[in-house]
Amino acid sequence: MPSPRGVTPLSLFPPVGEVLPFDGSAIIYNDFLSLEEADQSLADIIDTTPWQEQTLSLYGRRVLEPRLSAWVSDGVSYTYSRSTRIGAPWTPILSAMRERCESVTGTSFNGVLANLYRDGNDHMGWHADDEPANGPEPVIASLSFGATRRFDFKHNASGETVSLELVHGSLLVMSGLSQQKWKHRIAKTTKVRSPRVNLTFRTVDPRFEPVNTSPQ
Repeated sequence: MPSPRGVTPLSLFPPVGEVLPFDGSAIIYNDFLSLEEADQSLADIIDTTPWQEQTLSLYGRRVLEPRLSAWVSDGVSYTYSRSTRIGAPWTPILSAMRERCESVTGTSFNGVLANLYRDGNDHMGWHADDEPANGPEPVIASLSFGATRRFDFKHNASGETVSLELVHGSLLVMSGLSQQKWKHRIAKTTKVRSPRVNLTFRTVDPRFEPVNTSPQ
């Protein structure tokens, strides 16, 4: 896959290692951002992102998303859980983080789904980012800021689970069959009382999505 904007993928942040034992890849970079940069980025993202509380379809019912979120993109919409998100304009900090992730992964991203977990009560249930617009083997770069939260994978066929801690300033890069063969989640916890922000950069195929006609 060609590198975005002529940039060669970097090896400046050695990965802690491969997380998945088979059927796809998930590589964690715990020190992707310095503590100072992660602290400043967290404050900027919380202050400048157009957060919303979405209503989603869950088992035939409409429920409030148990977190705040925002979809920011190059003008493409994104549909998941039977809800279509219209892309908001890029903020300077989200653009900067996109470039950092593109440099490491060698992938061009046209959107980011940002999630704000206000405390341990906010969570994400078992799911896969397997919407047709993401493609069959998407590269998804997931940046974490703020409170450390446990991230679980579960294999669709075997039920095998793999867990890791997503720490402040870390990057998790999922690719290959990871979305076809595994589900993942952020579970509820009573131990976390501070916020966490997660940015999942992805490449959405606009042929599968409504055209975003809102001003950018």
